[in-house]
Amino acid sequence: MRRDNRGLNRYRLSAGEIFEELMGSLPDCVTDINIQAGEDPVAVREIAIPLLEQLKSKTALGLSVCLGTLQARDYSALQAAGAGYYVMKIETGNPAHYRLVQAPGALEERLESIRLLAKGGWMVSSGFVLGLPGQTGEILDETVALLESLPLAGCSVSPFIPGEDTPFSRHPAESLDRVLNAVAELRLRMPRRIIPAVSAMSLAGEGGYAGALRAGANLATVNLTPDRARADYQIYKRERHIMTTGRILSEIEAAGCTPSSVSIRDWLQKQQ
Repeated sequence: MRRDNRGLNRYRLSAGEIFEELMGSLPDCVTDINIQAGEDPVAVREIAIPLLEQLKSKTALGLSVCLGTLQARDYSALQAAGAGYYVMKIETGNPAHYRLVQAPGALEERLESIRLLAKGGWMVSSGFVLGLPGQTGEILDETVALLESLPLAGCSVSPFIPGEDTPFSRHPAESLDRVLNAVAELRLRMPRRIIPAVSAMSLAGEGGYAGALRAGANLATVNLTPDRARADYQIYKRERHIMTTGRILSEIEAAGCTPSSVSIRDWLQKQQ
């Protein structure tokens, strides 16, 4: 979805149509809504904030956002609108490697935002990609140690999956065994944090999603992007395995687990 990819139509869904979509098809098992978009300040002001205000006033759902690095005033506005959990990935914890993989902005800017959010009362989640081009064992150790030291409520690991329209399209995907080991390591090192089973687990290998839950992940996410917009919301591959409600519930069952009715906020409060 990077800006240099000219093969995608760029679009914004309105706050009203997203709200109607959610209210018309929200699965009973959902406890939290996460609003995710590209780094787009206009979408923050005109879509995310009004949508959060509607959801806060008309539902009891936990509200989280993944909207990239913003100005302090934007974080405050999102929080006032009802969001309490902010997802801010770092992807890699080494500054030179961060520049190599062309992650957004600079690593230090990302870290400053994480610390600012946490200081402002947000619960913050971050994470990294395992198997990135140029990632050495030393960089991986540096990344995990950095994430462990940050004021986070959640932490994720995603397997590298080569994007078809990216400079790394020919780089091999990360193996399922290594990424499941990484999930287990995060759980052992960070026992009180939220660790999601990311959708890419289903691309890393057969049984990957349920395997991540068994390895220590304690959050499952359902893709609620409207069908009409999915073709232009490219993550990983054009022909990818969409984690619908049915598939998520099946994976949870395969892992020997049952869905919880507790929101992220309430679960984290119980850990304190």
